[in-house]
Amino acid sequence: MAASEENSSLFSIFILTIMAIPIVPYTILRLCRACTKKTKSIHCQCNVCSHSGKYQKSIFKRISNFSTCSNLTLLLLWVVMGILVYYIKHISREIQPFEPFSILGLEPGALDSEIKKAYRRLSILYHPDKNPDPEAHKYFVDFISKAYQALTDPLSRENFEKYGHPDGRQGLQMGIALPQFLLNFDGASGGVLLLSIVGVCILLPLLIAVIYLSRSSKYTGNYVMHQTLSTYYYFMKPSLAPSKVMDVFIKAAEYLEIPVRRSDDEPLQKLFLAVRSELNLDLKNIKTEQAKFWKQHPSLVKMELLIQAHLTRESTMLSSSLLNDYRRMLELAPRLLEELVKIAVMPRSPHGHGWLRPATGIVELSQCIIQAVPLSARKATGGYPEGLAPFLQLPYFSESTVKKIARKFLQTLLLCIRKENSCLCCTVLYIKGFKFEHGLQKVRTFQELQDMTINDRVELLTQIAGLSDIEARDVEYVLEMIPSIEVDITCETEGEEGIQEGDIVTMYAWVTLKRANGLIGALPHAPYYPFHKEENFWLLLADPVGNDVWISQKVSFMDEAAAISGASKAIQETRESLGASVKEINAAVKEAVVKVKSGSRLVMGKFQAPPEGSYNLTCFCLSDTWLGCDRKTSIKLKILKRNRAGTRGHMVEEGPTADEGIEEEEEEEEEEYDDYESEYSDDLDDEKDKKGKKANGVANKKEESSTEASGSDDE
Repeated sequence: MAASEENSSLFSIFILTIMAIPIVPYTILRLCRACTKKTKSIHCQCNVCSHSGKYQKSIFKRISNFSTCSNLTLLLLWVVMGILVYYIKHISREIQPFEPFSILGLEPGALDSEIKKAYRRLSILYHPDKNPDPEAHKYFVDFISKAYQALTDPLSRENFEKYGHPDGRQGLQMGIALPQFLLNFDGASGGVLLLSIVGVCILLPLLIAVIYLSRSSKYTGNYVMHQTLSTYYYFMKPSLAPSKVMDVFIKAAEYLEIPVRRSDDEPLQKLFLAVRSELNLDLKNIKTEQAKFWKQHPSLVKMELLIQAHLTRESTMLSSSLLNDYRRMLELAPRLLEELVKIAVMPRSPHGHGWLRPATGIVELSQCIIQAVPLSARKATGGYPEGLAPFLQLPYFSESTVKKIARKFLQTLLLCIRKENSCLCCTVLYIKGFKFEHGLQKVRTFQELQDMTINDRVELLTQIAGLSDIEARDVEYVLEMIPSIEVDITCETEGEEGIQEGDIVTMYAWVTLKRANGLIGALPHAPYYPFHKEENFWLLLADPVGNDVWISQKVSFMDEAAAISGASKAIQETRESLGASVKEINAAVKEAVVKVKSGSRLVMGKFQAPPEGSYNLTCFCLSDTWLGCDRKTSIKLKILKRNRAGTRGHMVEEGPTADEGIEEEEEEEEEEYDDYESEYSDDLDDEKDKKGKKANGVANKKEESSTEASGSDDE
């Protein structure tokens, strides 16, 4: 009986130990992460974001955030461990060591007379002649008689005092950490034991391996299906216009797995009528275009309509079933778009370059999805060279609001001119004086709105746009959240003067982010996107004329510790390779750490220098969440003819045949790209006429915004 209880206790201890080994460190790690989270709010404080429900901290929201699958599983495991601890403690109380004094109710060192007296008293209670209960008889024989014998017999008492047992020294006993029913090797228990050994030692590891291999063969490290990457790679083309990026994006295998129900037909028909203007259908052959649209795969039709419903902010008309598919579509969108950008910038050309135009189109689609802005709003229209899209990301702004600002400004100006009854020359002078006196100007670009003083902007929003004071304050909150990006980029050959053809060129780019509210890492203002989305930036060193991306890298400002570690390691390795002293290395690392803490991130990349000549490159820093904050920096590379012995990389083949082949390829690419342009972004070919101010890869100090106004005030 005691042996079986001991085995059961050992089995419980064994199970408890196996469970505690992974659970305790994992729980400590989770608690440490929860305690080290920044308490400072990094999300938008406007009323629109607050009412969206993403950042509400009600009791129901906290319960829903806690009641995730991993948290509930962890809690259940801790409950099981608590039950095991209670069971082990209870078993330990029942299994008591042999203590003759405590059995007889005496203190250690009692006299013989006291021992006999206690034995007589217990015999009256438990002797078989006095108590017919079998349990009493068993207790009397196993405990009382043995205790009395151990204390009255000289040899037994000596053994007890010396070895702790009346029978003398006890041998080492081994226990098996298995339940008792598995140790009874009869027919049934033997089969159970065999099945348990086979299941735990063979079948369970095999099952885990099969599940892991099947999942790893289906998904990538970013939880994107391999089939999706194959599809994106197949449909990615260098001439992919931004208007066609949507067609490639919705072909993801994750979207094709979303079911298409018969009950969705009628809601999708209504949704089609609401977003038909955004589907790029030919109005001249509208019936043919509609029939062609509905002949597509049902999943493609459903996904495109759901995305357009989000971009046009028509999600309120979705049914409950479509609303679940709609949320699933938005949840998958960021990671799918990230993989699509990586495929666009993947080296494919003979020189190892990616494609610029598809990459910029994908980032533009990401901006529109996060901010819920239609793609058509990016078109230049009505005196707005960058379109109305950047304005629509502001709260309470709509297309009518932007047009109202322009219309009321002109009405006020014309009314004042009529009152003056002046000639043409006087009118021009009056217009300038009117703008100077009232501090008003026709806002044509988003940058002009940001550059206005707070008082002028509040006056514009309240008096002309018709917003209330609270709504104007919310607009100010969002404008303070929008980042301002600066890029300082240099390209050089380590340890050499100048860049010669065939050299391995290293790009150093410091990307600095500033906000009016002082934050560095923050969640963007995205009230229509129902999930948390961290802002990221794509740094692309590209040749706009040749549609080539030389270097690409994603930049994040959320994890400062990782940025410090990466920048310190990169600076240290670079300085060590150049033979710098320890003091110089420490000074450079310290300077890099200060830069990172002030809101800068170091981006490094390497590429092989092309053949001799001058190259006008552009460094694009594109946000995947905000509209109107992208930056372009011009950089001029002057590649010299090789005159150094040896190479720093693979030598570019010289000779008339190779040069002529390269020139022919460039001419063919230029002819191929001349027949399309970005439909919603600035024309990248304008960079062809721009010249850099510094040679050998030093960036121009003057940065150009991708949303820079191309028009002028013509009154």
